[in-house]
Amino acid sequence: MDMIKVEKVSKSFSGRKVLDQVSLSVKKGSICGLIGRNGSGKTVLMKCICGFLIPEEGTIALRGKAVSSQNTVVENMGIILETPGFIEQETAFHNLFYLAKINGFIGKKEVKNALKKVDLNPDDQKKVKKYSMGMRQRLGIAQAIMEDPDILLLDEPMNSLDEQGVILMRKLFLQLKQNGKTILLASHDMDDIHCLCDTVYQMTDGKLEQRK
Repeated sequence: MDMIKVEKVSKSFSGRKVLDQVSLSVKKGSICGLIGRNGSGKTVLMKCICGFLIPEEGTIALRGKAVSSQNTVVENMGIILETPGFIEQETAFHNLFYLAKINGFIGKKEVKNALKKVDLNPDDQKKVKKYSMGMRQRLGIAQAIMEDPDILLLDEPMNSLDEQGVILMRKLFLQLKQNGKTILLASHDMDDIHCLCDTVYQMTDGKLEQRK
């Protein structure tokens, strides 16, 4: 089953075509890699998939259901698209718990479990303003996975992580795949792509080509 299906999608900004007849499919329980230079269109494609941007042409379906301008809030999806923003004066736990309360799907137990999975102590009283960039990235990953979504869109999830953090996240993503989650992952690091991905697409100046 295709959990993510993109067919002939195009998107332009100020007359420049950023996505040009892009097609992509991601099977359930697989990790799909997205590679390409900065500005090639990877992040724009991800924003279209999760409904943040609406393409001018083409169709996008998640779990067989079309993503459209009338259906822009995509449920059951974990997303990292940019550097995550957090409440600086609060702890990691309280940042995630505030977000969890907004949606009302999970409670304290699930928030704590997500923090533990990225090797952050849920009982740590350190404020996020004192976090390193790597710790913030781990917190962003915890936020993406805490509600146990079946689809994850991860744009450069290893940014700012040290070697130990990269190893830990690779293990986490492979475990999520084993548990049936579907992941679309953009990365500049070919080691991540080779270690994690079942299929790989390359974006070049708005055009997408399957590599693996």
